[in-house]
Amino acid sequence: MKIDAVLEVEAGDPQILIDFLLSNVNLSKSRLKDVMSKGGIWRVDNNGERNRVRRAMTDIFVGEQIEIFYDEALMSAKPIRPELIEDYGQYSVWQKPFGMPFQGDDWGDYNSFLRNLSFAFDEPRDTVLLSSLDYSASGLVLVPHTRKAAAAISESIGVDYIEDSAVHYRVDVEGDIGQLDSIEVDIEGEKAITNIEKVKYDERPNRSVVDVWPQTGRLNQVRTHFRAIGHPIIGDIDPSREIDDTVRPDPVRLKLVELTFLCPVTKVLKSYSTIGANA
Repeated sequence: MKIDAVLEVEAGDPQILIDFLLSNVNLSKSRLKDVMSKGGIWRVDNNGERNRVRRAMTDIFVGEQIEIFYDEALMSAKPIRPELIEDYGQYSVWQKPFGMPFQGDDWGDYNSFLRNLSFAFDEPRDTVLLSSLDYSASGLVLVPHTRKAAAAISESIGVDYIEDSAVHYRVDVEGDIGQLDSIEVDIEGEKAITNIEKVKYDERPNRSVVDVWPQTGRLNQVRTHFRAIGHPIIGDIDPSREIDDTVRPDPVRLKLVELTFLCPVTKVLKSYSTIGANA
């Protein structure tokens, strides 16, 4: 069962969120609260601001819109949890399982990495993302929690320069890439270089497994480069194509398997690897 509805609050409607939903949606109170807690209820206020709503007793007002996205299969899905590998306060390193989205979508966020991260520590922390890393990848996830830490890490993993072998992805791509060993295609007018090495090619289902070492850290560089040479990563969505919002995409076959950088806390070189791990 799926529900994808936009409901406008009218004069005479209940102005407590849970009461409004109970009078307009054919779901039980407990089920509606579950959808709220998992991020599938949105409120568009009279200023046009759209936010998730998790509190059942939230006041709502005439003219506002309440959006509900309910997918019974998603609601009953087994929780996915990332594994904390190391925590240095200023940054943390995680293992993100394949299939775990980095952030939520209209249908919810309870299985997303960012939602899990918000509960991970006793005190809330900032999340400062590095544009040089692709956070859609499974495997290793590096999360700076201060701008100072992010700036220090960017010295070795930066937009314009990534130290040799500091970032190592493994990808599954469409077709046989042959003996190609690098991709040099500018991204938005900026120089972008990705070194690659084919691990194997499977005739069925016509896919190559490729090791990838980006030498620059342009936004979404690895995915962009493989699209550019006609061998897109399995599960990658081409942003130039129209997306069907009713169909949930398959997870992208992109995994960060090795990561090396200078620790901004200890000033010691840190290396992490998931090669050989099943997660």
